[in-house]
Amino acid sequence: MKKALIITYYWPPSGGGGVMRWLKFSKYLPLYGWQPVIFTPENPDPSITDESLTREIPGNTVVIKLPIWEPYDIYRKLTGKKKEEKFKAGYISEASSRGWKDKLSVFIRGNLMIPDPRKFWVNPSVKYLKNYLKENPVDVIITTGPPHSMHLIGLKLKRSLNIPWIADFRDPWTNIDFYHRLRLTRWADRKHKALEKKVLQEANEVITVSWSWAKDFQQIVPREIVVITNGYDPDDFDFGPLETDNHFSLTHIGSFNKDRNPEALWAVLGQKAKTDPLFKEKLKLRFAGQTDQSIFRSLKINGLEQNAEDFGFMDHKKSLALLKQSQVLLLPLNDSPNVSGIIPGKLFEYLAVERPILLIGPEDGDSAKIIRQANAGVVAGFQDNAEIERNVDTLFNQYMKGKLAGIPSGITEFSRKGLTERIAILLNKMVKQ
Repeated sequence: MKKALIITYYWPPSGGGGVMRWLKFSKYLPLYGWQPVIFTPENPDPSITDESLTREIPGNTVVIKLPIWEPYDIYRKLTGKKKEEKFKAGYISEASSRGWKDKLSVFIRGNLMIPDPRKFWVNPSVKYLKNYLKENPVDVIITTGPPHSMHLIGLKLKRSLNIPWIADFRDPWTNIDFYHRLRLTRWADRKHKALEKKVLQEANEVITVSWSWAKDFQQIVPREIVVITNGYDPDDFDFGPLETDNHFSLTHIGSFNKDRNPEALWAVLGQKAKTDPLFKEKLKLRFAGQTDQSIFRSLKINGLEQNAEDFGFMDHKKSLALLKQSQVLLLPLNDSPNVSGIIPGKLFEYLAVERPILLIGPEDGDSAKIIRQANAGVVAGFQDNAEIERNVDTLFNQYMKGKLAGIPSGITEFSRKGLTERIAILLNKMVKQ
């Protein structure tokens, strides 16, 4: 088999969306003649740990690990956090509005740790991989970010070894939702942008996960950007038939941070619960994963705290079963400058369980287009209370009549196996060149 070196910070037992993309590609790449070789930190500091994902690593996958030093313990000491306390997704947005110690830490992170706190792993990794690749040659190098330090490893290896290189952007770099919160100096902003431009210019191929983000990258460097979205793996949904909730349940899984808090939705639900006792009795709001306390404060303000259930962390398979049992799947997007291109990885798993989706976000964004094309749910803008209310009324009336169902169409193009085939075609093209 041809070999692809995949450089990724996120790998099981780390959990979350950052893991799933290349874990699944690695599962299916051998079907198309490619052997994945994973290079990942030995001792990462991820926001989520999911031991169940280790069982999904294919037995023939080569995994190389190198220790990493990260400055997070310094940040914990500075801000009074416990040593074992994890950093939630979206912590920069929260820290940037707290006390001076948090604001100072955000300033240090944005200006001295460019492009991110994993920068200290770049040079040791390049040194290690140069030696490793002499004895164990590969055909292609793939880096996936964030953290975008992974791309700097690829950039240096490309320059020194001239091995074909793909830079995969699961999220933007200088257009990421929290970039404007990093308290950047002009020098640091220029440095971030210069490094981003070098990666975009020198990678043999650049991949990203949404069409809007591809256009954004093309504004920086006018070149072809390949869009390969995230997706769903049919093997993850083999839990058999499950009974749907009796309640009118709205469920969210995964990270639910402050920037995604749909205040208008809670206001609409709270008002409806006040005026309709049956609605209040039937409504359940279910959360599995890291849910920011701002969400629960908003629920309390709107009189919905008794309708909420916080399941906390659930492993990947159990969270999918919870989706399957739910009446409606809640998908609030980040209210941020790059929101048009945000397609959460969970969207594709929402499609696969065939329950209606309620999206709160831009009606012309990439996520909304997918939902409409698949006839998989309803969409309302962040502050469009009237449209949110109409959607909630429609979904609740269908639920009361026993006709609430989601049967999306045309979603097979998002299967992980099919998406991996597209990756393999790209890899084969690069090797032939």
